[in-house]
Amino acid sequence: MLDDTPGTTDWWLLRLGRRMRDRSGDLDRWWDYYRGQHPLPSLPKNAAAAFVEFQRKSRTNFCRPVADAPVHRLTVLGVTDAEGRSDDAALRWWQANKLDSRQKLVYRTAMAQATAYVIVGPHPQRVEDNGRPSPLISAEHPRQVIVEHDAATGERAAALKAWWDDVHRIGRATVYLPDGLQRYVTPRRGPGQLPWGPESWQLDGAFEEHDLGAVPVVPFECRPDLMEDPEPEFAGVLDIQDRINMGVLNRMTAARYSAFRQGFVTGHKFRKRTDPASGLEVVEQPFVPSPSALWASEGENVKFGQLDATDLSGFLKEHESDVRDMLVLSHTPAYYFASDLVNISADTVNALDVNHLAKVGEHQATFGESWEDVNALAAAQAGVERDYAQAEVRWADPRRLNPSVIADAATKKFSVGYPLGILAEDMGESPQRIKRITSEAAGAALLGLSALAPTVAGPAAGTPPGETVMAGP
Repeated sequence: MLDDTPGTTDWWLLRLGRRMRDRSGDLDRWWDYYRGQHPLPSLPKNAAAAFVEFQRKSRTNFCRPVADAPVHRLTVLGVTDAEGRSDDAALRWWQANKLDSRQKLVYRTAMAQATAYVIVGPHPQRVEDNGRPSPLISAEHPRQVIVEHDAATGERAAALKAWWDDVHRIGRATVYLPDGLQRYVTPRRGPGQLPWGPESWQLDGAFEEHDLGAVPVVPFECRPDLMEDPEPEFAGVLDIQDRINMGVLNRMTAARYSAFRQGFVTGHKFRKRTDPASGLEVVEQPFVPSPSALWASEGENVKFGQLDATDLSGFLKEHESDVRDMLVLSHTPAYYFASDLVNISADTVNALDVNHLAKVGEHQATFGESWEDVNALAAAQAGVERDYAQAEVRWADPRRLNPSVIADAATKKFSVGYPLGILAEDMGESPQRIKRITSEAAGAALLGLSALAPTVAGPAAGTPPGETVMAGP
């Protein structure tokens, strides 16, 4: 039986586990929208089961490009200190944990599921020069990880990671605190999820202390607001997405029946019969629509005809309007849905990018702080005494500028005395590349000076003793 006294690791296990369970419904809904598995438009009453397949084809997923658009503009180039110098240790940890590619997993999950997490711990195999384990930095999903913050300080108070171990057929959980962690196991598993009753879990070893100085689980939240839980990037346009799906379904229905014109008959006397199952009187329908059907009637004054075709232009205009509303409200560039944007200029593209770039800037500020926390935890794990409060995460320029424009701006800045390192930074080079560029430029300048400097030659014929001849250009 676990101790449910507030503040204990047992209490944190149950509290955070239940919170993680309670948010699973939202995570499922958001992930379904991101993947394009939107709720089917509502069925008419007494609709045939075959209509469900028709509904599935009406779903047009705009939530994914809305979420992916800022991910395409978010790329960390490196970490620098307060003076702008590249942090070689942070770069080594970054490369060792393959974060050049895995950083995108963090951003994409945050955009689609509101929050992603990064856990820092000791690597089981790699060791630093001082003998301490190297930091292991792993990207985590909100289905398995959750963090709670202190209401007074805003700092992380505790965190939980819980998952089902398919290899050993057992549930595992780890509660992270600022001074250590406690592991748990459970042999039970509820319907599709782990159980969170006090009797379900048991300790798995003793409390493990660490000297990281903080909870080693860092959240990456999608534009968090005060007093509000974070939401996915497309949370504000879900109603429009449903409206688009409904509009597409209506258009598909109209198009289908317009392509196969609906017929009508007047003056025909329909036969009636009694349904043996219900005892009700029903009307027989001999005229079944089909491309190969031939309708005939023996009645007098029977007339057959066709209904007029439906004009689909209104549906198309409605669709374009809904998509435009979705892009505007989500601050997604309009050229993601090109429509009538043809042969637009670079200035127009930049104008369409204004709100999107502002949104990306917010993500860079939020995620940058999270990466700084990750780097501080990694340094503590590696035993490196370094204050990352003044460090800066260098992001790639989210703007899509013409290389000739960038080079022209750099040339003009160089002419007024900008240092080469600053120019390389403005051109979007990584801290490592800037270090290489400035180093090689300095080496080339030194070689140039040595080639121009006068050299001392030996005594030539006819030269008085004690005098030398200076050879130079």
